[in-house]
Amino acid sequence: MVSTLLQLLLRAVTLTQQLSYYKEWQSKVVSLVGKDKANAIFSGGIHLISAGSSDFIQNYYINPMLNRAYSPDQFSDILLKSYYTLVQNLYDLGVRRIGVTTLPPTGCLPAAITLFGSGSNQCVSRLNQDAVSFNYKLNNTSRNLKSKLPGLKLVVFDIYNPLLELISKPTDNGQRFCPGFFESRRACCGTGTIETSFLCNARSVGTCSNATQYVFWDGFHPSESANEKLAQSLLEQGFDLIS
Repeated sequence: MVSTLLQLLLRAVTLTQQLSYYKEWQSKVVSLVGKDKANAIFSGGIHLISAGSSDFIQNYYINPMLNRAYSPDQFSDILLKSYYTLVQNLYDLGVRRIGVTTLPPTGCLPAAITLFGSGSNQCVSRLNQDAVSFNYKLNNTSRNLKSKLPGLKLVVFDIYNPLLELISKPTDNGQRFCPGFFESRRACCGTGTIETSFLCNARSVGTCSNATQYVFWDGFHPSESANEKLAQSLLEQGFDLIS
């Protein structure tokens, strides 16, 4: 019942369907290179999973049917149960190298501050607390999976702390001849408060002329320059996946 309710409310491609697409791709690879080479590709390839961000910000917090039915803690348990099952299924399909990203500081996203900040210009603490709780559970769940699945390399990529550092100390994150960011509350796109997706492009009214100085490109996503900073941290965290 829970999975059916979530599927109807979220209106997204379910993990079950995504896994089905992955199986189809595996079949095509086997037909192209043979079973032995295909298995080497599956076991040697790095598989990345994004866990929970859109589920919370673009679904749970704005959907009264969801946030009345479940507390943030209960909702995170549902997501992590799906994550646990997904990793098990991928393991059964020969996958051995998996990276999963934590939730970012969701309460500091420009759209989250606009929608849930009650007129404040500060990060929404309750949303950040939900993210911290989810990330704690994600790490515990991942350790459990690693202990039960021999040979699995599973790395949890911490996005929360590196992004929070950019947001809270934007001007400190520059290098010689390359200044840091000057804007971490408003995004580059449009009004910088809530726009995302197709509402954001070079012709959007109000879009900034120099996105490299902004931590956020739109109301939900970091700018290219911010992602470069985050990528440096993630590469350092992910050495176990390539060793």
